[in-house]
Amino acid sequence: MNFDFSEEQVLLQDNIRRLLADTYSFEKRKAYIQLEQGFSDAIWQAYAEMGLLAMPFTEEDGGIGAGAEETMIAMEAFGRSLTLEPYLATVVIGAAVLRHGASREQRKAYVPDISEGKLKLAFAHTEAAAGYRLAHVQTTASLISGGYVLAGEKTLVLQGMAADRLIVSARLSGTPDAPSGIGLFMVDGHAQGVERRDYATQDGMRAAEISLQDVRVDESALLGGSSDALPVIRRAVDEAIAALCAEAVGAMDATLQITVEYLKTRKQFGKAIGEFQALQHRAAEMVVELEQARSMAMYATMMSRSENVNERTRAIASAKVQIGRSSRLIGQAAVQLHGGIGMTMEYPIGHYFKRLTMIEKAFGDSSFHLDQLAALDRI
Repeated sequence: MNFDFSEEQVLLQDNIRRLLADTYSFEKRKAYIQLEQGFSDAIWQAYAEMGLLAMPFTEEDGGIGAGAEETMIAMEAFGRSLTLEPYLATVVIGAAVLRHGASREQRKAYVPDISEGKLKLAFAHTEAAAGYRLAHVQTTASLISGGYVLAGEKTLVLQGMAADRLIVSARLSGTPDAPSGIGLFMVDGHAQGVERRDYATQDGMRAAEISLQDVRVDESALLGGSSDALPVIRRAVDEAIAALCAEAVGAMDATLQITVEYLKTRKQFGKAIGEFQALQHRAAEMVVELEQARSMAMYATMMSRSENVNERTRAIASAKVQIGRSSRLIGQAAVQLHGGIGMTMEYPIGHYFKRLTMIEKAFGDSSFHLDQLAALDRI
């Protein structure tokens, strides 16, 4: 099997890296974090001009029709630079929900604005009592004349405050853990009854707690007109995990490069510490873990759009477990090899480790996905 990128993919990779090299130094990133919404609108528009926001959508819907491999290329570059823009929330998760769950008319209504950078999305699905269970939804959608009334609480909504529209999961029927009876609704982020509390996460990103108090939406807000949205949610989350695996590889690669450069320049006892054999062994272990993680990220990318649910779940869970293990080993080794400076806010290594730690927890940690693999083995 050929894993080499095509000429177009290499060009895409070069263009993204060039853009980020010009706009995303560590010092500039710290300045972006201090902005009101926690990222740069100018860079978001630069993504739009490059076509990055249109990549996952078909040409028929107003996009470019790129595949999972192109998303992997973009996310790895974003991980390398620790970008802050809501690409995962809008272009990965939001696009997956629209592709798999929205009607053609709904996609045509939203995709052009997303592609032009005019519309940002956030996936408001997680609830406090759910843990990592995707089927657990207590937020309700009550049918009224001409539409629905939504009521409930959502937590850890990535980039929830910056979103123009919220993709809200709500239960139309059944018990909180029932796999059926769930709908996905497109909700105006500024609609009456929507309350958002913004906060910074440990890795410099932003999230929000969202309260829905008798929020009225019309019938067209129900994506695909379906009350059986759990398969769409699962697919969107699988694609998000594959993208996060690619982002983690980019972050680990940058972490390794920074660490190796430090070993070459930091001197102790009259010579560079990279000349000490014990530290060379640690660096070699980091290289091995990075390549294992890269292989599994590629595997997750290839399987993320598989129609076979069990095979897709097995691949995604396996990749998430390996990414979690590799992230921890590489992050811990990098901090230890740097010594005290690795824990300071003024040096990038700690920031990479924080982002890798948050990725490991997102959409299920390693223990959760090991349980998923065990459950599949019993089938």
